[in-house]
Amino acid sequence: MKKPKHHSPSANAHRRVDPDSGQFVAKIKNGRQRRLKIKQMKYTCQAKIRIRNGTVGVSPPPAEDLEGGSREIHEHVEISLSLAAASSSSEEEERSSSEKNDGVLSYGSTSLIGSRKEMEDAVSAEIGFAAKERGKYDFFAVYDGHGGGQVAEACRERLHRLVAEEVERSESHVQWDWQGVMEGCFRKMDIEVAGNAAIRTVGSTAVVAVIAAEELVIANCGDCRAVLGRGGEAVDLSSDHKPDRPDELMRIEEAGGRVINWNGQRVLGVLATSRSIGDQYLRPYVISKPEVTVTKRSSKDEFVILASDGLWDVMSSEVACQVVRKCLNGQIRRVCNGVGNHENRAAEAASLLAEIALAKGSKDNTSVIVVELRGTVT
Repeated sequence: MKKPKHHSPSANAHRRVDPDSGQFVAKIKNGRQRRLKIKQMKYTCQAKIRIRNGTVGVSPPPAEDLEGGSREIHEHVEISLSLAAASSSSEEEERSSSEKNDGVLSYGSTSLIGSRKEMEDAVSAEIGFAAKERGKYDFFAVYDGHGGGQVAEACRERLHRLVAEEVERSESHVQWDWQGVMEGCFRKMDIEVAGNAAIRTVGSTAVVAVIAAEELVIANCGDCRAVLGRGGEAVDLSSDHKPDRPDELMRIEEAGGRVINWNGQRVLGVLATSRSIGDQYLRPYVISKPEVTVTKRSSKDEFVILASDGLWDVMSSEVACQVVRKCLNGQIRRVCNGVGNHENRAAEAASLLAEIALAKGSKDNTSVIVVELRGTVT
């Protein structure tokens, strides 16, 4: 089964579960395989996370949790972990660190396959993907595929390049029309995948963040979501495109389509999102036009979360921000058989969010990116 490729700095291993032993088998870049026993997840700093009534708390773990112990995992769980931090030691990570702009401290991403048979999500992190006189820009995106992973993978390969071309072509002294830039790039991406008849019934939602020292641009097409942690609060930077959202329902019906309740509200009883890249068979009811927000950076900015609906279906923006904030503050740390990098708390936060979503019953692929922002913008 083909898996989407992840080219983040430390995404160098793909894991699967051996059906006989129940152990993870990790395939490293050079093709070698090694077997891993996964230890029961625990937390350092004498703290263990709990979620009750929509809030996150920290309580001392039982003695047996602190001592650890291993257990074999027999369910189908696939994890892809990406790390990047300013104190990185590998050549790839040091290069990423040196290219960071004045707005980003660190980032991390995680993808869990959940109970699905195929990983259809893809994530993208392109540090310094475009540069102008005003500085460098970083690009982050989560793509949630459906009907297959081909469109999500195509977006991961191409969309940031399309945006970079537009950014670098723009004249610096002109106020940029980010709405127009993103709409044009998403349209080009949609046209590119539409040219492949073999994936006519395949699509992907997308949430994109372009981060600079002075502004934060979010483009969303579908039901992924972007959330900003600012001054202790959760600020939604995108609105989910669901077929029963009043304005989306009106648009679909005016185009001659219908929203049918078939295991949830779906366009023509098929698709549970009203906007996506691809899905040519559902045009014009499902469109690729993104909604774009431009947020002026503040000294209160803490972090940005980008995630697929595998997270948001089981967790609110407020709870997700509480989890990330506690990770970045060092109140929660995860240790799982040595996998992880405690110098990169953004990566820990991304992994923990996805693992909590799985524990709370999320059945979908779950992909999360956490970007730690500098608190002071110069």
